[in-house]
Amino acid sequence: MAQQAKGAKAAQPTRTETQPGKAGIAGLPNNARRPLGPAESYIPVVPDERGVYEVTVRSVTLGLVFCAIFSMAAAYLALKVGQGIEAAIPISILAIGLSPLLARKSTMLENVIIQSIGANSSHVVAGAVFTIPALYMLAAEPGSGVAQPSILQVILVSFLGGCLGILFLIPLRYHFMVELHGHLPWPEGTATTEIILSGERVGGQAKILAMAAGLGAAYDATVTAFHGMAEQLSFRALGLGQLLERQFMTLRILNNAAIVGIGYIVGLRYAAIICAGSFLSYFVLVPLVHSVGSSLPHVLAPGTVLIGDMDIDQVFVGYVRIIGVGGIAGAGILGILSSLPSMVRSIGANLVGLSHQDTRALSEVPRVDRSLSGSFTLAGLAAAAVGAFVFFSFGVGIASSLLYALVATGLVMVVAFLFAPVAARAIAIVGTNPVSGMTMLTLIITGFLMLRLGLSGGNGMFVTMMVGGVVCTALAASGALSSDLKVGHWIGATPANQLKLKFLGTAVAATFCGLAMWVMAQAPAGQGFGTTNIPAPQASAMKAILIGIFGAQTAPLQWYLFALGVVLALILRMAGVPPLAFALGMYLPMELNTPVLLGGILSWFVGRRSTGDSDETVKARTDRGVLVASGLMAGGAILGVIDSGVNAFIMQTAGSMAPKEAVHILSAQAFEGLPGEVIGTIALIGLCLFVVLYSRRAKSAAGSAPLE
Repeated sequence: MAQQAKGAKAAQPTRTETQPGKAGIAGLPNNARRPLGPAESYIPVVPDERGVYEVTVRSVTLGLVFCAIFSMAAAYLALKVGQGIEAAIPISILAIGLSPLLARKSTMLENVIIQSIGANSSHVVAGAVFTIPALYMLAAEPGSGVAQPSILQVILVSFLGGCLGILFLIPLRYHFMVELHGHLPWPEGTATTEIILSGERVGGQAKILAMAAGLGAAYDATVTAFHGMAEQLSFRALGLGQLLERQFMTLRILNNAAIVGIGYIVGLRYAAIICAGSFLSYFVLVPLVHSVGSSLPHVLAPGTVLIGDMDIDQVFVGYVRIIGVGGIAGAGILGILSSLPSMVRSIGANLVGLSHQDTRALSEVPRVDRSLSGSFTLAGLAAAAVGAFVFFSFGVGIASSLLYALVATGLVMVVAFLFAPVAARAIAIVGTNPVSGMTMLTLIITGFLMLRLGLSGGNGMFVTMMVGGVVCTALAASGALSSDLKVGHWIGATPANQLKLKFLGTAVAATFCGLAMWVMAQAPAGQGFGTTNIPAPQASAMKAILIGIFGAQTAPLQWYLFALGVVLALILRMAGVPPLAFALGMYLPMELNTPVLLGGILSWFVGRRSTGDSDETVKARTDRGVLVASGLMAGGAILGVIDSGVNAFIMQTAGSMAPKEAVHILSAQAFEGLPGEVIGTIALIGLCLFVVLYSRRAKSAAGSAPLE
């Protein structure tokens, strides 16, 4: 809460937003999004009152339940298609929607706590899935010397990184929230705050979200669990599949509601760029490699068989996908280089901000401005440093590792100290976090230091990636926390309560993310991380960087192709095309990208303005479409994790998937053949029609009074 000079009278703002140049948030005071005058203070929506329900059994329990559910869903989607879930908004909607079903309606502050705890799922997952799957990929390669990480190691890395991100931002809370009040736009915090303030109007949205989640889960269960229709559509029923295969091409679409929902959320332009990368891979590069290499009389590494004997997928995996990996790495490096000046300025501003603390006595600090003490932060950082040292000494399975542990701990603390506040400032300004680029930089620095210390091979790669996992999670946690604190600052939550519960939410998110990752890692050989079944694109780029540093592979062509991807990223950047989106499309299998494009097309149809449509009507349709897509995405993703867990259990107990055939609707031949494809095509068309028609039925709520 921004304070005026002691003894001056606080101005009492109205509840209408009038600042020019910034979008208003109905229900917030008119000085919520502008700098304060010298004799003015910010009075939040819920002022400095006592006895308001905030941290209750309800708010903590619901927050933790949502955190667990969305952690698994976000992990599944990030590993499957490289796109995560921003959980704060759907959790806010669900929290408000559930409130009327309970004996007492939840207060606004309880809803803030619910979303603040639940939103841990997004950033913990982002840190883990960008890094740890690379170790699973390397462990699956014979002779790499990399041990497969245990579920406990994954959980500890995520929890340690999340705690560091929180701890390093606590001293900057006063600077970001109070001193910079009204100076930063906070796009993510704005969207979440609007939902929490909308009150009753969100109740119907929660029903739509829950309905769509049930539909997404049922649809994807029919495909993957019960084999009621084809999982992959290749248009053989229309003769198009055979025509393309004769030209060594393919056009496939994964029959998956969750991925269609992702495409809707990202929008047509971004989805088209992703799919353009896939089209370049499958319509140009794969046929080109086959045409040129089919006459070679010997195996060309990194391929393992003659190119002339390869099918489309083997050519893609062996020679084309590595270009996409290089593009992903190049996009991250270019992102760091382009933002380096602002990062340097941000580090300087954050260091100055550390010296600006709230100097009032605890008894003088109002509830809405009460944070955790400096002694708590110092004790927490000391505990985190000791925990990191113990983990890197005894928790990574390397003998005589005290020196490596000391260096790794120092790197984690220094890099997180410098870059975690940078991530927070990036979220405050543009709503995006350059976490992948900063993690790549950390891997490069750590890798070369470990080599200089004599730690090479599999052990060097393992320790380096663990350092990267901690740092990546810390950066993601810091950025997400800053947005949550801003939501609480605008509405009137108690910062100390938000911060304390963040540690609990981080523990739950780390546990369920680790569990989801472990379950997906139990896939049969050839279907795990880094394959077309679970591509894990960002982690594949991290793996390539590790291999380049530690020299685990020596195939020259592989590095030429990787470098070609880096150059392509530079060209795309110069042309104004987002290189990361294009490179993701080149890396991911086509069947994962085409439903993303389909979802983007649906979003265009829903948002298309007809004659006589008002702005309010178009917005109502767009909002409902986003809700439906979010539900499909969450429901389908949760079902995907459950199905993976069931499959892992069956494999562990029965040794094969034969027992699951008892619940299959179609035979294996029909599921993979024409009957399954015809049913799947009809069902997918029906799903698309439902999304468009149901979303366009939404009517404007103009004229309803905003709730304060």
